[in-house]
Amino acid sequence: MASTYLTRTQVAGNRQIFTQSFWCKIADTSSTQSLGGAFNDSNNYNYCYLDGGNLKLQWKQSGSVTATLDTHRKFRDINAWYHIVYAVDTTQSTSADRIKLYVNGVQETAFSTATYPTLNRYTEVNDNGTTYNIGSASSGQNFNGIMSHVHFCDGTALAPTVFGSTDATTGEWKINTSPSFTLGANGYTILKDGNTITDQSSNSNNFTLGGGTLTNTEDNPSNVFATLNPLIPQTGANFLNGNNNCHRTTSGTYRRIGCTIGATSGKYYAEFLLGASQWAGVCLTNGGDIERTTLGNNGYMGEYAADKSVGVRNDGIVYSSGANVSSAQWNQGSLSTSDRLCLALDLDNKKLFLGKNGTWNVSSNPATNTGGISLTGDSYTFCVATSNADCIMNAGNGNFANGTTANLISSEGTNASGIGKFEYDVPTGFTALSTKGLNL
Repeated sequence: MASTYLTRTQVAGNRQIFTQSFWCKIADTSSTQSLGGAFNDSNNYNYCYLDGGNLKLQWKQSGSVTATLDTHRKFRDINAWYHIVYAVDTTQSTSADRIKLYVNGVQETAFSTATYPTLNRYTEVNDNGTTYNIGSASSGQNFNGIMSHVHFCDGTALAPTVFGSTDATTGEWKINTSPSFTLGANGYTILKDGNTITDQSSNSNNFTLGGGTLTNTEDNPSNVFATLNPLIPQTGANFLNGNNNCHRTTSGTYRRIGCTIGATSGKYYAEFLLGASQWAGVCLTNGGDIERTTLGNNGYMGEYAADKSVGVRNDGIVYSSGANVSSAQWNQGSLSTSDRLCLALDLDNKKLFLGKNGTWNVSSNPATNTGGISLTGDSYTFCVATSNADCIMNAGNGNFANGTTANLISSEGTNASGIGKFEYDVPTGFTALSTKGLNL
């Protein structure tokens, strides 16, 4: 969603009392990104944004900032879905009750800056003819990440429990997929089921695509999928498409980038599109980091004897535990930019299976545990090593594209688990590396 935003022109509504609720997964923690708000012009706006990881609400009217809430804590978890709600009622006599900001059901009360609107203040929200954007501000600052279940209530300051609830078993905050609330004139529900921006409430407050491309993803508040992890120390890497595409601008060395989710058991499948000299495979994980002790953070995957990773390069070279095992484990030649590298990670039997365009190598068969490369570590994740080119991963999210590569899925394969979408058939017994996949 880095260049994508939604827009709608508001009708007359309650400019003093309203509630905005949305679920979002952050892909970038460094830049200033608007989550949404009302924008009249550069001197009159009300919006919520992330500024270097800080969550902020800022209202500016008549050229002056009239209200600001700036959280102390930073929001830097690029694997989790955050539920953000802000409820506004400027008619409240106590200033701190005029704006309430909630994250995952808990009210934020510690702010580095807290300036509340004056009593009975009118905002740009619900102002007739004023633009309301989702994922953008008047000066750009587009949101880089994923959004889901975006709700707006015109005329009531609601509690977060309308939109979420605490799981009785895990104690975690979870989504209420069909919240009930009084909509008001500008109320709406969008992005509830897939990427539709048609209002899914009883109103007809549809949004339009203001820019970019709106891409549907399997990743959602109820099932978090593994993506490449931009928080792993590296240089010269740009992450695109919800962190499923990595382009490293530095050539000559290979910096490993693992996923946001690792596992010690279970069977998981993923597909990759590799650019020139790109590697994909699996790496040993350690507390969310990846194995680097013998590599100085660089090197081919599986190049060293003490290295427990396995890597496949686009030219068909395969390394495992310091050995080039191409002749034993790869018989399908090089991978073009249109070929899919298929990886089946079997942590129950400690093996990795390699395939190209849905065909498994050297008579191997992950479904029957036939063949495959033995793994010696305990905890693994999918991993790439990039050098001046694109490497795109589909761990089940579905369609992702960049400027030069077609969408990953042209015709969806079968998947008995029902978790994730892939180009080719998922081997029997395997699933996507996601929170639901981990719990099969």
